[in-house]
Amino acid sequence: MPPDETRSDAEVDSITAAWARERPGISVEAMAVVTRLWRLAKVFGDQRRRVIAEGGADQATLDLLSVLRRSGPPYELAPGEIARRALVTAGAISQRLGRAEQAGLVERIEGRSGRQRLVRLLPAGHELVDRLVGSIADLDADLLAGLGPARRETLDELLRFLTDDVERRFGSTPVSQVGSPSPSERDG
Repeated sequence: MPPDETRSDAEVDSITAAWARERPGISVEAMAVVTRLWRLAKVFGDQRRRVIAEGGADQATLDLLSVLRRSGPPYELAPGEIARRALVTAGAISQRLGRAEQAGLVERIEGRSGRQRLVRLLPAGHELVDRLVGSIADLDADLLAGLGPARRETLDELLRFLTDDVERRFGSTPVSQVGSPSPSERDG
């Protein structure tokens, strides 16, 4: 194995070589790329879940708090808008709100019109989401540390192109974790 080839790369190469031998008519080049992306997505997801758990939350809570935090001051949104931005069902948001409210991270308030309920990010939720996002940014930088700025930019351009092309041809199906069902399949 060449010095810069990892065990994982060798496994992918071995798998694709075996398929090329057994099924000479299939595109093993595409299989190798997708398998590497799949493995990276698994590692990235596992590391992100670890950082979030060590920070005292779970992905669902972080998603909820992140939607509120990114909305800007006064950090208030209607539950339906949170669901839309989080790409999950209203039922899933209701469960998340209940847990976050019990933890003192958010509160439900009356909207200015008095007809609509809003969810407000509380100081504890604000602190938690800011801390977690900082930890995730550090993790992401660490995960890509092996790539210099030019390679990161090239990878970003290639992934942006691939994402746009795949979503255009196959549709967009958001997932929270690699291989998990889409939010509509899971929560609907």
